[in-house]
Amino acid sequence: MAVTIKSEQDIAAMRRSGRLLAEVHEVLREAVRPGITTGELDEIGEKAIRDRGGIPNCKNYEGYPAAICISVNEEVVHGIPRKDRYLEEGDIVSFDTGMIVDGWHSDAARTWGVGFITPELKELIQVTEDCFYKGIACARAGRHLHEISRAVAKEAKAHHFGVVRDLTGHGIGRELHEDPAVPNYWIATPGMRLRAGMTICVEPMITLGTWKVGWLDDEWTVVTLDGEPAAHYENTIAITDGEPEILTIL
Repeated sequence: MAVTIKSEQDIAAMRRSGRLLAEVHEVLREAVRPGITTGELDEIGEKAIRDRGGIPNCKNYEGYPAAICISVNEEVVHGIPRKDRYLEEGDIVSFDTGMIVDGWHSDAARTWGVGFITPELKELIQVTEDCFYKGIACARAGRHLHEISRAVAKEAKAHHFGVVRDLTGHGIGRELHEDPAVPNYWIATPGMRLRAGMTICVEPMITLGTWKVGWLDDEWTVVTLDGEPAAHYENTIAITDGEPEILTIL
């Protein structure tokens, strides 16, 4: 699949999808509390997507069974919601989801604390978000893709956190996953030159311990091999001739 360049009209349509997705994430954030199940949160998220005229793009994607990927603590991404998985005080929970509006995809991820969480976990969540912003500071037409990757990795390393290497960000548009892949780890080569009209998802996945991950028997849930917590922060962005535009925030 080749990299697609979007027109101003295309990006306007993606902006609408992205803003609606940002609203969905706010609904999910407000629903997080000790005692709620990930299955209940999935139902809340799917309803919020459909109430806004969208289609959940995760549901049935390559067989994934839910609308919202919900990952708790050492689960990095793609956790499957369950009616018997209760959130507990002190957990952290990551929501990764997207929606299709008028044929255009949006994709974003957030990690939240459940009730009181430790200062270490608060730092992990904040640094993961900071990694995203350090990365997109390089996301300008004329610069190179792996400048984003190196900026993310440098910020995580400064805080002695791990950066997951087995999963990356990606292009997005009429398809949920398009070219190019957008790594979060250090790559010495420059990568492709960024062009105005490219739309990509930058999504640092940062861990308290090792960057190494494995897959559970459900073949979806990715976990840290050392059992340490992980956080995830993602937005869909558009490359412009100036500052990058984040399409999935309010």
